[in-house]
This record gives sequence, C-alpha cells and structure tokens, in this order.
Amino acid sequence: MRHRSLLILTTTVTVGALTLSACGSRDDKSGGGEGGDKTTVVIGLDAPLTGDLSALGQGIKNSSELAVKIANKDNEVDGVTFKIQALDDQGQAGTGQQNATKFVGDDEVIGAVGPLNSHVGQSMQKVFGNADMVQVSPANTAPELTQGPDWQKGKKKRLFDTYYRTCATDAVQGPYAAQYLFDKRKFKKAYIIDDKKTYGAGLAGTFTDEFKKLGGKVVGTDHINPDDRDFSAVATKVAKSKADFVYYGGEYPAGAPLSAQISKAGSKALVVGGDALYSEEYTKLGKKNVEGDLATSVGAPLESLDTAKTFMQNYKKAGYKLPYEAYGGYAYDSTRAVILAVKAVVDKNDGKLPDSMDDARKQVTEAMQDVTFDGVTGQVGFDGYGDTTNKQLSVYEVKSGKHEPVQTGTFKES
Repeated sequence: MRHRSLLILTTTVTVGALTLSACGSRDDKSGGGEGGDKTTVVIGLDAPLTGDLSALGQGIKNSSELAVKIANKDNEVDGVTFKIQALDDQGQAGTGQQNATKFVGDDEVIGAVGPLNSHVGQSMQKVFGNADMVQVSPANTAPELTQGPDWQKGKKKRLFDTYYRTCATDAVQGPYAAQYLFDKRKFKKAYIIDDKKTYGAGLAGTFTDEFKKLGGKVVGTDHINPDDRDFSAVATKVAKSKADFVYYGGEYPAGAPLSAQISKAGSKALVVGGDALYSEEYTKLGKKNVEGDLATSVGAPLESLDTAKTFMQNYKKAGYKLPYEAYGGYAYDSTRAVILAVKAVVDKNDGKLPDSMDDARKQVTEAMQDVTFDGVTGQVGFDGYGDTTNKQLSVYEVKSGKHEPVQTGTFKES
C-alpha cells in the first residue's frame, strides 16, 4: 500500500484553537470553530441510484445525506465538516467494484457507506480491505460477507476487518420467516424460487433449511432470471403443486410480476420474501395482485421506535421527493457510525486527524469496532465479525396496497 502524505494548507487561527491536519480539504468558508477554519472529510456512498432498484438506493442516499447534514449542524466533530460523495452502482457488482476503487483513490474519502446488494458488497470488500478503508453497509444481508463461505458448517471466519453492517443477516431472516409461516400461519407446503444471486439464493437456502427442520414440505423448486418479467411457465408449475405459499429469494422488480402471474395461473399461494420485497415499489408494481403477500425485514418498524421519530421528522422537513424506504434508517445509522468513528480518532489524537490518509483510514476502521450508540433503528453496535448486535426482525403483510407489520421479534433457534 502506498503512503499518501496530505497537503496541509496553513491558515491563521486564534491561539489555542483546535487544530486539525488536512485529512481531506480545508474549507475556510465553512464557518464554525475558532478562526472559521474547518477540514472537509468525505464519506463515500454507493447504491443503485438508477435502474430497477433505484427507489431503495435513493432512500439510502437521502438518509445518508441527512445524517451528514445533522452532524454538521450539530458540530458533531469539532473542526470537521462532513460531505457525502454518492456513486451509482446500478445493482451491478462490476460497477460497485469500480466505485470502490474510485473512493480508495480519492484522498478526501475516509470511509464508505453501502451498498444495497450483497453481491455488489462482495465485489467491493477486497478493494476497501487492501486500503484499510472502513465500509458500513445498511442492507447487505448475506452471512458470508462477514462470516466467510463456510459459515453454515460452523467454520466462521471474518475475511475483512474493514467490513461492517447495521442490518441483521439472512442467517436469521430466512429462519425467522420459516418459523412464522409454519407456527403462526400453519403453512406446511412451500414452493421455493430464487434469482440465483448471492442474496436471493442464500436467503432461500436458510429459509428452506429451517422450514424442513420444523416439519414443512418443499413441493417444488425453481430458479429465475431476475431480469425476466415473463414467469408464466413457473407460475403454472406453482399452481399444479398445490403449495400453500411461494418463498421467493430475490428482489421486488421480479418478485411483483412473479406474484401476479402466480395468481393469474389460478394459484392461491401467497408470495413470501425477504427485505428486498419490503418496498413501496413491490405494491405499486403488483397492484391488487400482491394483496396478502408477506415480507420480512430487518429490525422493528421505524414507526414503533422512539429513536426513529426525530429521523422521520427531519426526513420530512428535508423535503426529499422519495421515501426513505426499507433501509433509510440503517443508512442513517451506518453514516453516523462512520462519523462517530472519525470523532473517536480525533478525540484520541488531541483534536486532529493524522496527516496521512492511509493512517486516518486505518484508525477510523479500528475505531469502528467500538462504536456504539442509540440509533434510528435501535441500539447500534458490532460483534467480532462486524455484524450488528441488533437481531430484531419483522414480518409485514400487504394490506390495502401497503406493507403493514404483523409481527416483530428476535429470532430464536428452534
């Protein structure tokens, strides 16, 4: 890893004023602090800002920007102004990797928030790991990102000390859904479909294992191309299977038309999925055809949390055109976690960041392990793998075109 020395611009400040080295850039016009001199520190933001998943991506971006605005307004870190640099990955792993490389190559970027998709997160991890740059995802749920490819075999291994996430994983989300469907809804016959992506296939796998363990029967399995919209052949097979429900490991752009076509084929089976179906876009795309469908999502409904009230009020005041969606609260908390890690480094270094961005990034990454706070989504903290210590999950049902919470709890081994 090359060592980057950062340009330090000398300015006249009041004697005794807080001094920061220029890890980032000096902004003499930003105000605040004695002498009116601040250092701008950039947090990279990666999400699908265009394309089919842009509703979720824009919610992540807006919420991350809001966290920065509030931190700057409250002077969270003396002498530091935070800024978001957002890049669009379009839900593509290759683009995400390119974006990670851009962030690492920018001497003002101290850490990154994102991405949405687990397969995109996998493509970015090594880039950030090689640069000792912290990455905090609000939405990646594939367990292998933190616990390695053999996590299901009891051989958990943290691959990248730079990777963290504020959302619970599919290791608990899939089984939580299985327990709800089998125990509460008394469904016994499942048809399993996934989109072959890291997230979808992994989620379907953890769900299936738990459902069978409970005594449920899998009456059929299929894989679909997430870019397709004609699922009539699969829908016909579902109808013939007499399944109580379809568990779909995938995202809402394909999930909604899949559900509609299953209904059209004459099946009364509900479509059930994970947090990637928990979106207003799912109900907009599916219209009346998705009534009764179910989705799990990480955490408790924000509306039920006292810690989320201020976030929701500030989001509304900010005038964003699109909603914060399923991951807005987690994006806010992910961004705040980076901000608080920066604060810890500044406090430890007598009110300054290291002169070298290499050193600053490394220290922020190390500080992240000990970051804890009351966040929008509840208590935020990280275990030894970089996973959130908050394991709450919720089940939502589509009622009158909206996802309504029907159960919230913590997953327990069956």
